[in-house]
Amino acid sequence: MDPSGELDAYSRVVTGVATSLLPSVAALSVRTPRGAGAGSAVTFTDDGLLLTNAHVVAGATGGTAEFADGTETRFDVVGADPLSDLAVVRVHSPGAAAAPLGDADRLRIGQLVVALGNPMGLAGSVTAGVVSGLGRSLPARDGRRIRIIDNVIQTDAALNPGNSGGALADSTGTVVGINTAVAGYGLGLAVPVNTTTRQIIGELVGTGRVRRAWLGVAGIPAPLPPPVAERLGQKLGLRVVEVVPGSPAGLAGVYLGDILLSAAGQPMQTVQALQRLMLGPAIGRDLPLTVLRKNALVDVVTVPAELG
Repeated sequence: MDPSGELDAYSRVVTGVATSLLPSVAALSVRTPRGAGAGSAVTFTDDGLLLTNAHVVAGATGGTAEFADGTETRFDVVGADPLSDLAVVRVHSPGAAAAPLGDADRLRIGQLVVALGNPMGLAGSVTAGVVSGLGRSLPARDGRRIRIIDNVIQTDAALNPGNSGGALADSTGTVVGINTAVAGYGLGLAVPVNTTTRQIIGELVGTGRVRRAWLGVAGIPAPLPPPVAERLGQKLGLRVVEVVPGSPAGLAGVYLGDILLSAAGQPMQTVQALQRLMLGPAIGRDLPLTVLRKNALVDVVTVPAELG
């Protein structure tokens, strides 16, 4: 096989992604009482909505966006969600084409990805690499509340300060992630674009904030007894280690020591699996749970409340 031909094919993919997406990527400049900040953002609607990281616009109500063609415009922060590290901003002078959003849940380890952003003030920068890992977790904080951003994408595409909020795209030029952190040399992370984050983006656009549901229960992964595991086809559940008195879980009859097997018909083998259900649509609606209690399967119905 001709190595130069392989290089040409690789180059064609990267240059194709850059050509299609760079016009949709903006460099953001913000100023807050804490000082000036910078990052990147990706246009995802034709009327001027851009997706970025919450930490890029933290403490700001607006700023300046500059596009690859030199266009500069003011932007306003529509909404930000520190617990997913996502934010939506709207530019005053829309014009950039919307970048297509994909589904990071379809990514494979080793797949080619391209990062586009504005690291260290270098506008319109492009780096390429592969998906180094999937299913990573990244802690996010909002005041005293801590949440785990699950299914974070790990890539070896070079990311530097200023890349945050930029696009991580697959070989077709579809945005599959929003670059969020530089974890170390040769290690970059991106918040995935998937069903969960699309819900979050929709809430930010619609109301400027993300409502979250609350059960009042804490659990840790625990192995299931072999007969139960074989019957259900799952190895783990969530052992209940805390139930807040008077909480939706407590009122429904969830007890310490129960092992949560499923919620809304979905297996609960990780804390993140339960977190994914705790978004706005779950508030005030019946949420059926199945727990293992003294080797018996018990069904309970909870009604999640809004997290204050």
